[in-house]
Amino acid sequence: MTLGIRKTIVLVLVAAIFLLANMWLVMNWLQDKGVIDMAKYVRKEFLTGTAITIIVALLILLVKPAREAAGRSGWIRRCPVCDHRLLGRGGYCGDCGSKV
Repeated sequence: MTLGIRKTIVLVLVAAIFLLANMWLVMNWLQDKGVIDMAKYVRKEFLTGTAITIIVALLILLVKPAREAAGRSGWIRRCPVCDHRLLGRGGYCGDCGSKV
């Protein structure tokens, strides 16, 4: 984990704790601004069960498999034919001789 990711996690946690500590104040502010009423309207009119199912299915289908994403980046890759671990940027697998 990089330092930037750690800082982001800490800032998100601090913001979440701050919001939880002041939840009543935040809820009253959102009610005054009309955000809660708008969210109720959007949920009632647009977020039906079918829409939520389609959104979840699309999110599942759009995510790259971890093995494929990790296999093409960096210096350590895998041969698509024999699944042998390849080091460096060579174009051929040393075990089976297939082009990578």
